[in-house]
Amino acid sequence: MYIGIDLGGTNIAGGLVNDKGEILFKHSIPTGRERGSDLVIEDIYNVIQVLIDRNNTDSEVMGIGIGIPGISDPHTGEVLVCVNLNWYNVPLREKLAEKTTLPIYIDNDATVAGVAEFQVAQAGKYNDAVILTLGTGVGGGVLIDGKVVSGHHGIGSELGHMLIGEGLYTCNCGRNGCLETFASSTAIIHYAKHLITQGSASSMFHAVGGDLDKITGEVIFDAAKKGDVVANQVVDRLVKYLSIGIMNIVCTIDPEIILLGGGISMAGDFLIQKVNTALDALKYFKASPVAKVEIAKFKNDAGIIGAAMYAMIHQ
Repeated sequence: MYIGIDLGGTNIAGGLVNDKGEILFKHSIPTGRERGSDLVIEDIYNVIQVLIDRNNTDSEVMGIGIGIPGISDPHTGEVLVCVNLNWYNVPLREKLAEKTTLPIYIDNDATVAGVAEFQVAQAGKYNDAVILTLGTGVGGGVLIDGKVVSGHHGIGSELGHMLIGEGLYTCNCGRNGCLETFASSTAIIHYAKHLITQGSASSMFHAVGGDLDKITGEVIFDAAKKGDVVANQVVDRLVKYLSIGIMNIVCTIDPEIILLGGGISMAGDFLIQKVNTALDALKYFKASPVAKVEIAKFKNDAGIIGAAMYAMIHQ
């Protein structure tokens, strides 16, 4: 039995997970990130304790996995950078170790989501695989020879920060041109607003009652599927740069499969068909096979399941 914690900017979500990746019990509370790291860590421990108390099985809890929306030191468990929480050099494992004797394993939230997909949803079918989580930002998880790869400094799977081109705004990492400024929900919302404020007529304007701040990824894709010209311009830009990023990954590690997760992946086949068409045009050896691109199976529970499985495979 393992505990998985999905630490987000909005909620601390935790689950009691068995060795098959099945969630037996879940518990979630608001993060309250504005309170600072000490109080958030106290609440992480409180969630852990609730899950331990609810363990009605004969199996003991063997470890805790935590997925964070940032970068951690794989050796010390220190959170080096977590922009969404405004955390810098926070000794997360050390502080939790003051409260529990259970082993604690920490990694990026997209990396642990990849563990959920590759170890549970795909049942270990692939040895070389990548997940891209297309949400508020773009996260990445990499599996090579069946093992999670985060690199020596813990930043090896930060695929959302590969430089793709000159963007409309600066990434929260401080650079211009990161993949996530083209292929995230933040990016497409930003671009949709840009086009509309520049005078492009779109049904999206009416769909949100003229309040552009209400435009979401779902609004954009719904309009695109109905043939809205501006919405399709936004989606096509996303596909163009996402496909460049995917082909860069293919050139580097040649995975068997690349899974797309996160909120944008809810567009399903509509997105996949466009991405595959773009990838065919980008292939550098036209006759060579490239990684399959599919939608990830797990949705909201990927972080919890993946964090728990991450703890299991690292014991």
